[in-house]
Amino acid sequence: MKRSWKEEYHRSLKSMDTEEHIDLAFYRPIGFMWACLAERLGISPNAITIASIFLGICAGVLFYFPVLWINIIGMLLLIWANSFDSADGQLARMTKQYSRIGRILDGLSGDFWFASIYIAICLRENAFEPFFSDRPWLIWVIAIVTGVCHAKQASMADYYRQFHLYFLKGEDGSELENAAELKRQLDDSGITWKNNFWKRLTMRTYLNYTLQQEATTPSMQELRKELHHRFPTGNIPQKFRDDFREKSFPLMKYTNILSFNWRTIWLFISLFIGQPWLYFIFELTLFNIIAVYMIVRHENICRHFTRMLQEGKY
Repeated sequence: MKRSWKEEYHRSLKSMDTEEHIDLAFYRPIGFMWACLAERLGISPNAITIASIFLGICAGVLFYFPVLWINIIGMLLLIWANSFDSADGQLARMTKQYSRIGRILDGLSGDFWFASIYIAICLRENAFEPFFSDRPWLIWVIAIVTGVCHAKQASMADYYRQFHLYFLKGEDGSELENAAELKRQLDDSGITWKNNFWKRLTMRTYLNYTLQQEATTPSMQELRKELHHRFPTGNIPQKFRDDFREKSFPLMKYTNILSFNWRTIWLFISLFIGQPWLYFIFELTLFNIIAVYMIVRHENICRHFTRMLQEGKY
């Protein structure tokens, strides 16, 4: 039976637990239309992701100019890029064209966007007067530190969403990875630096990305080990899944704050008032505070459920 448009749209979403209000009101409907068009034309999710990378980089270039109307064009391009970023995942879910390279590309797209934005702000004439006019190198230091924090925030927000989806939808509905398994796959792949440098680099980068996530979450890794020990087939009791989801759900709003929408709101505000360097300050203060709070709370939740398992409560 052919699904209705409404059914197809809801099938294109990750889950209502993890969707952000701005996405549901704006980006997901637009992304769904792009996804439907791409499906008709036979365009792959990865092609849409690559197009979003170019749009986002172009947006960043336009933020270099201290002219508001040019910046507004850049804002519109960035919004367009994010609608494509929404569409690639929606198309993948609609057509079941999942791939690890698609997930890697999707993660890299935002990195390319914001790298171009950060560089444009640092190079922008009068972007940091009067505070940095005598020390122009300082804005580069701030930008690098901000970029590192941004990457960490986005990485952990994605990791917690995938862990939540694992309990909500199971292994097939989540993109939760295991670094040991990724390393085994890389070692067994036969891909070397000599015979396929770029693929090896991509896989190695993704492995390092996952290792960093696991290193930041020791209590989550203990919980995963305990679950694997008690339920080696992955048949985790529904009661446990529901209880974890209930505790994890309040943190999803923080993972969404640390995603694209709220970052760009602050970015656009700083551009409208002609002080784009203020975006770095928002990243280094507000977003870092939220990220630390989110990590601490999630680790406490994982410790609680590990104890419950060890005490035989499930």
